[in-house]
Amino acid sequence: MTAPNNRWSHDNRTTNETCVLVGLDLRSRKGASASEALLESYTAQDSLAELAELADSAGAEVVGTMIQARDHLDPATLIGKGKVEEVKGWAAQQDADFVLFDQSLSPSQQRNLEKALECRVLDRTQLILDIFARHARTREGKLQVELAQLNYLLPRLSGRGVQMSRLGGGIGTRGPGETQLETDRRRIGQRIDKLKENLKKVRSTRDLQRKKRTAVPLATLALAGYTNAGKSTLFNALTDSHVLAEKRMFATLDPTIRVLELPSKRHVLMSDTVGFIRGLPTTLVQAFRATLEEVTEASMILHVVDIGSPGRREQMREVDTLLKELEAAETPQILVLNKADLIGGPEARAILAAERGAGGRAEVVVISAATGQGFDDLRQAIEKCLPADPLRQVTYRFGHDQGERLNFLYTHARILEREDEPTGVVVTAEAPESVRVLLTEYETSEASIPPAPQSV
Repeated sequence: MTAPNNRWSHDNRTTNETCVLVGLDLRSRKGASASEALLESYTAQDSLAELAELADSAGAEVVGTMIQARDHLDPATLIGKGKVEEVKGWAAQQDADFVLFDQSLSPSQQRNLEKALECRVLDRTQLILDIFARHARTREGKLQVELAQLNYLLPRLSGRGVQMSRLGGGIGTRGPGETQLETDRRRIGQRIDKLKENLKKVRSTRDLQRKKRTAVPLATLALAGYTNAGKSTLFNALTDSHVLAEKRMFATLDPTIRVLELPSKRHVLMSDTVGFIRGLPTTLVQAFRATLEEVTEASMILHVVDIGSPGRREQMREVDTLLKELEAAETPQILVLNKADLIGGPEARAILAAERGAGGRAEVVVISAATGQGFDDLRQAIEKCLPADPLRQVTYRFGHDQGERLNFLYTHARILEREDEPTGVVVTAEAPESVRVLLTEYETSEASIPPAPQSV
């Protein structure tokens, strides 16, 4: 859908809302600002292609794209007065509902562009906020999205007039209702304070839930990765769950936690969290901090990557940057190269060798969440690298009236030996720490499981 510099491309499909995309290709990187630096990792064409995917996730049809090459950003209109006139003519010709810019626009730039183009103007941040508003399902998710939207809108109240009072008029207008979008800053400030207070309660509730989980020391795994890398599909396949998994960006927002059984029968908790993306609005990172704590509290992170994506390395770098911002950079990582079924075997092996050679990860595996390819390797890698809940070889003695405890051991540990005696049952098993703490009174002896020999 992208086009060469300063040239347009479009198709004839129609939908309820149509838009034209405008990107910026900065020829000079010297002295680039923070917003300009967003283009460092991606080419302008790559960035605009990603924006088209975001627009599709929001339910819009892209009827034209333009990339403007400049030496620097225009402080008033981003792309310059001449290009604004060109965009205006093209948007009118295509009867576009709005113009979408692949940058974060300042409040003054957005006002200037809306006045000059005589139509709605959205930026990348507002589009992502809209997608989050569409997909939030739980009360927590809705609170977080509303807080992020209001923080984004607050500095843009001046000069917006009646537009700030519209209700659900299309993409970029979903979310909080009219009373939250009035131009009265005091009332919006009060609403923001209320949302923060409610989210503090959510965080307290989540802390209590986490403490209950950690009462039995189960290790936790967090899925993290670029949006649309296949995290939810992998989560469903490993835990036999039914989390929404679509080929759309940010299909799932609300965290889900399920139990995963490893080859040793050790049980761990796995959480599926919101996907990351280049230029994720800071208001969203701040608002979703309570949700993203599942990542910061995890014993290990499974960093899921689309192995066939042309921007794979840049996407990995973006996820690592956000993990660092969340203070989770030091958490052990397994790099999970997903969607191997979509590329050839030789190419997958070459990428695997390259990523293993790069280092910095506890382990690297190639899988396909859609077909189950590589799942055994992934489970073994988790077993090998998991820093919590270590395995022990333990001997237990159970009375004949303690069948429930014996059954619990059979369910959650690997049985090595069993001997039936007149007074009870003696069982030797490989048991994780989380099981041992519940059966301590039945132990007769224990020994650490020696590490498996490393393959050469």
